[in-house]
Amino acid sequence: MSFQWPNLLWSLLAVPALIGLYLWLLGRRKRSTVRLASISVAREALGRGPGWRRHVPPALMLGAVAVLLFAAARPLAVVKLPLTERTIMLAMDVSGSMRATDVKPNRIIASQEAAKTFVNALPRDVKVGIVSFAGTAAVVQAPTTSREDIIAAIDRFQLQRGTATGSGIVLSLATLFPDDEIEIAQITGQRLMPKPLGEQKAKKEFKPVEPGSYNSAAIIMLTDGQRTTGPDPLDAAKMAAQRGVRVYTVGVGTTSGETIGFEGWSMRVRLDEETLKSVAVMTQAEYFYAGTAQDLIKVYESLSSKLVVERKETEITALFGLLAAALVVAAAALGLWWFGRVS
Repeated sequence: MSFQWPNLLWSLLAVPALIGLYLWLLGRRKRSTVRLASISVAREALGRGPGWRRHVPPALMLGAVAVLLFAAARPLAVVKLPLTERTIMLAMDVSGSMRATDVKPNRIIASQEAAKTFVNALPRDVKVGIVSFAGTAAVVQAPTTSREDIIAAIDRFQLQRGTATGSGIVLSLATLFPDDEIEIAQITGQRLMPKPLGEQKAKKEFKPVEPGSYNSAAIIMLTDGQRTTGPDPLDAAKMAAQRGVRVYTVGVGTTSGETIGFEGWSMRVRLDEETLKSVAVMTQAEYFYAGTAQDLIKVYESLSSKLVVERKETEITALFGLLAAALVVAAAALGLWWFGRVS
């Protein structure tokens, strides 16, 4: 625990002073008590005293003062908090190898169903965007809170040839940071028309940040193969790391390699786990392997719990204020109950 105003902790020295004042007042009260003829007469006049109970309300009030003085230093603690603003980009592999049936019923259907379950489990205020990639990449759904639009975009996936894992990351970054003017013409396969001179803006200077430090967005990339075209995924991961965005990678299918045939053509596919792990490490994220449909669902469940909360150093003065108020109420309640007055 740390404090924003640690010098105010010196005010806690008032607590022992208050204890001394209380003891002095008790002694003064005893000395000013009227002397009676005998001890037996005094006992008969006073009856049974309150005993230890008379000290409880003042002790609680003193505790409240101590807590308030501690809170004045504005304590800070690392706690888990729900994110107030979050965008998650799902970069999904739609290459032909996703037809493989080693993950039942096949890789693409299993990944679609797991992704839809993941989306539905997220808080409604979390935005989700969808990027699909094969030989090129495309934004099939811009970030939105509409779960219906997101589910519909996932259902529209169409398998294509090629695997451009780097393109999926770069296009996700371009969607998250439109003002950075990330070059995406090659990865989308579209030619961009130059803007008129009057609409052209000076490109702002890019300043890298600490990897993993951007808490308002994250990328989840799912793939079953290794890059065959497009930018190097490690270069794309470096771009994400420089922007502080974590890229969680999910690998499905076989790591040993498999030959898949479709409509007269065949292809050899192998999951490139080393690259996916490197992407995750570079961006301060994690890599997950899913060998079955159930594994894939569990991976997304784990990601859901990671992405909707964050551990953050937060001021907890209010909690100590609440504790002080509870002590004051308890002192007043006990005083009324035992002595018929607020002590």
